[in-house]
Amino acid sequence: MKFSKLSQLFLVSAIGLILATLFTACDLVTIDYVFVACSAGSSPGSDGQIYAYAVDAQSGALRTSSSPVDSGGSGPIALATTSDYYNLYVANQGNNSVVHFSLSFHGILTKKDSITLASAPTSIAVNSAGTYLYVVSGTSSATLTEYALSTGAIGSAIATLPLTVPGFASDTILPTGVAVLANNNAVYVTAYDKSAYNPGGSTTSNANPGWLFGYAVASGGALTPVSGSPYQAGVKPSALTADPVSRFIYVTDFASNQLIGYAVLSTDTLQFMVNGPFRTGNQPSSIAIDPRGLFIYLSNSLDENVEAYSISLPTGTPSQDVSLVGGATTTDTDPVSIVVDPGLGRYVYTANYLGNSVSGFKLNPSDGTIEPTQATPYPTGANPRALIAVPHGNHALSTPQ
Repeated sequence: MKFSKLSQLFLVSAIGLILATLFTACDLVTIDYVFVACSAGSSPGSDGQIYAYAVDAQSGALRTSSSPVDSGGSGPIALATTSDYYNLYVANQGNNSVVHFSLSFHGILTKKDSITLASAPTSIAVNSAGTYLYVVSGTSSATLTEYALSTGAIGSAIATLPLTVPGFASDTILPTGVAVLANNNAVYVTAYDKSAYNPGGSTTSNANPGWLFGYAVASGGALTPVSGSPYQAGVKPSALTADPVSRFIYVTDFASNQLIGYAVLSTDTLQFMVNGPFRTGNQPSSIAIDPRGLFIYLSNSLDENVEAYSISLPTGTPSQDVSLVGGATTTDTDPVSIVVDPGLGRYVYTANYLGNSVSGFKLNPSDGTIEPTQATPYPTGANPRALIAVPHGNHALSTPQ
């Protein structure tokens, strides 16, 4: 059977259109990379691993983007990046180290330098100017150390401060988190008094168990306690975060199932929010705020779910639990870390320690509700403890090395 030239042209065009449609449907556009710190492998003394995943722009689904990278020590516990996303840092408890990696446009990590601490690190943070790295550490006593950064490289310690509760100087204080205001003016640390709160063991102190320490950052990096610091912070504060415009601090209380809010005053001192603290699920372990500062997301380890709260912008009050409106918010087993993607603010992810996985949720930017992403949860290495998201496309075309 013969076809006219017009018929042939139509047939070729139709086939081309069909093929184009199929290729377009299969085209995956990456908006972010998610990095997950997992515990050491099965062999004794083996280092931890950092797993890398690409985030699909349309579905939020994760897919492996590169091979796992050695974290530089066993027991990686925390991750942080500079605000330009050229540098990533991982804290390893196994060898008391913080390791610096450069981060390429395509999400490839390259080890650069590292430091060794006197005791095991618990949490790390980098100020938005990229000039200081803050590390809290200690298993018998808590310490905040500030390191200078130069184009990402970790320099010398600028300040080292012991965290002690006034009137209870001999108590054992254990740090749990650190956060820096977006304006770089202050840094805050959560910790609890093990001498006063020690489930299953004895106690030797009648001090308040949970605390939030605040320090003003002066020119040159000098740290000075803000007035009123340390502030009471429930029983066992597990995590903290600051809003994007440096107006509010939020702390999760793992032991009493509460979210505690503070307003940041002009002097960087803190004031408890009216009507707080606010109820959460069981054992809240981690907290994150979307890039617009409109919604709070926290993971509940025991309940194995994510809760979402809208923020009253005038006061910072978590005014409404919106998490159940958007469908199921169940994670895999034991979510211990949570992040909102910084590229578009459309996806939420949790690292699930006992589930050996990452759970994903799609965020509705109009009301903050969330629903599971495609194919969630996503398998990781053993016992993931921390995760962080990096926007794809926010780098310069030529990444500095």
